[in-house]
Amino acid sequence: MKFRTEAEIKPFDRRIGYETRLLSLGSCFAENMAERLKRAKLQIAVNPMGTLFNPASIASAIERFAEHRAYTESEITESAGRWFAFDAHTSLDGCSPSSALQRLNTALDEGHRALCAADCIILTFGTAWIYRLAESGKVVANCHKLPQSMFRRERLSAEEIAELYAPLLEGILRDKLVILTVSPVRHTADGLEENSISKAILRLAVDMLAQRFDNVRYFPSYEIVNDDLRDYRFYADDLVHPNRQAMDYIWEKFASALLSPKAQSLLPKAEQIVAAAEHRPFNPDSGEYAAFCKRMLECIEALPDINFSAEREFFARHAK
Repeated sequence: MKFRTEAEIKPFDRRIGYETRLLSLGSCFAENMAERLKRAKLQIAVNPMGTLFNPASIASAIERFAEHRAYTESEITESAGRWFAFDAHTSLDGCSPSSALQRLNTALDEGHRALCAADCIILTFGTAWIYRLAESGKVVANCHKLPQSMFRRERLSAEEIAELYAPLLEGILRDKLVILTVSPVRHTADGLEENSISKAILRLAVDMLAQRFDNVRYFPSYEIVNDDLRDYRFYADDLVHPNRQAMDYIWEKFASALLSPKAQSLLPKAEQIVAAAEHRPFNPDSGEYAAFCKRMLECIEALPDINFSAEREFFARHAK
């Protein structure tokens, strides 16, 4: 007897492995999944401009990365002693114009390098709602806690989202594998009805792009949470974000469908080495722990395809 509909995801026809260079952009859900890829020691850059929730801001970031157009002082704004750009998350704010520009342009450089080098781009759309500056009509990635009167709230259509991405998929993203997903995080501040419409628009836009472009694939994180898990016990206390158990389940589905067979075979070994480096022994100066670190160094040497530079340095320091 079955009591739930389990998401059955067929292996993708194009896979990623330890040789694949990845760039992940989008919502906080994108960051969570990307951190798991990073912890598994895959080559990935994550949200250089900070968390981006709507497809328009993600597209704008990709365009700017491609152009490598530096930020200037005319593009930053001051409020309550903080300087920022409306293109970026608050994590890139500065306490002066120069510090803000330095942080923004450092992030821009990172994004440019990651985009140019990437074999695969993972984009996670969080909401179809956007905010425009009332004065200029510019779409903002973050309102930076400014008065609501400064912005105009709009909802993108599926067609508008698809048209935003068509030039990118015909241009800078043409030769890259592009994995699109819709964040299962519920934007309850919009209201349940509006959140439902927003997610439906995102899902339709993603399908339009997948149907139109051969290099686009869809990973059903939204369906995994809402149709497979489908229970509040898989949400955090805020009843908005998937909890650790749900994220573990999504990660298992992701790894099974998207990682190459070789990467799947190496994954447990990589995770074991990372966990060993994170462990803090009762007596780090003991001969027993030094011998353990030497064994870990031997394990690392047996996996030349994976970059364990930080772990190698740690174990080498304690193996003496």
